[in-house]
Amino acid sequence: MSRRSRWITLGAVWGVVVVAAVVAPFYLEGFWLQTGLFAMSAAVGAIGINLLTGATGQLSLGHAFFLAVGAYAYVYLSTDVGLPTPLAAVVAVILAGVAGGLFSPIAGRLKGAYLGIATLALIFGGQHVLFNAEPLTGGYNGRAVPPMELFGFVFADSPGLVLLNVPFGALERLWFLGLLVLAAAAAFARGVLRGRPGLAMNTIRDHEIAAGVMGVPVARYRAGVFVLSSMYGGLAGVLVALVFQRAVPDYFGFLLSLDYLAMIVIGGLGSVAGAVIGAVFVSLLPQLLTRYSDALPLVAEPGSGGVSPAEAARILYGAAVVTVVLFLPGGLLGLATRLRRVIPRIKELRWPNSAPAPASRR
Repeated sequence: MSRRSRWITLGAVWGVVVVAAVVAPFYLEGFWLQTGLFAMSAAVGAIGINLLTGATGQLSLGHAFFLAVGAYAYVYLSTDVGLPTPLAAVVAVILAGVAGGLFSPIAGRLKGAYLGIATLALIFGGQHVLFNAEPLTGGYNGRAVPPMELFGFVFADSPGLVLLNVPFGALERLWFLGLLVLAAAAAFARGVLRGRPGLAMNTIRDHEIAAGVMGVPVARYRAGVFVLSSMYGGLAGVLVALVFQRAVPDYFGFLLSLDYLAMIVIGGLGSVAGAVIGAVFVSLLPQLLTRYSDALPLVAEPGSGGVSPAEAARILYGAAVVTVVLFLPGGLLGLATRLRRVIPRIKELRWPNSAPAPASRR
């Protein structure tokens, strides 16, 4: 396949994806829209943790803490302080970055499992604050999330809106906001990875000593990427709070951080597309199991005493992590790349349709 043909094929694929994403709210029911929005928010957070862990080689188990900072900061700033919701969202993302900046001196000096253990303190400390600072967080019951209002347009069920005979409620409106946020987050991360910062990050991950010899400020880069990853987590927290319409402490626990690590491992470390693919896989699986639990063997409805959909989902993508580590180092993205390269070769090696004619005898 020529280079031009590849570009045409890639453009066609992206065109189909964009068209499908735009028309989805006109055909999908609320369950699928909400599931897709959760996947978008997870993809934003996964891109951030992939910049830190996949591209720079820094293990973090505290990513859920920064989602909580973004979600609760948005609620507090928009409700108690009275900031306009777009400004509250921006400040919430900045506050998540500030929280990451306060931890960045540690992130700049530690690496590997040591940094992972250190970031656990963020989860345990964050959970203690979320459950006990009731005036700020609402305690166990959490707090209601005010809808986003942008230039007079409210991302809520009211006032009513009908487009092409389809009623557009909160989920339909948030769908397009989620698409824009995800596209912007992916484009920025892709620019970082393709530029000089991305080259420095990959060098730190693969050859830390060589990076220092080449003049790369290793500690500064590690700290900076940790702050950037924290801001991505804060942005994901704002988006998931808008979708869920309530911020509750139980959601931002240690298991959420493990989910994000599973996303980037399954999807593919060090790439934006891999983070998105892994986020879609990990986010959709428990929702699909919950939706079709009555039709699936060995999966019981929540509270019935059997294997719940959430437990089954964790078992399945735990098995997926092991499979990826053993057989697919590049994750699902690497598998797709291999298939794209192998299929044309198989076509080239196929037997001809007819055998060549025998040479004439003279």
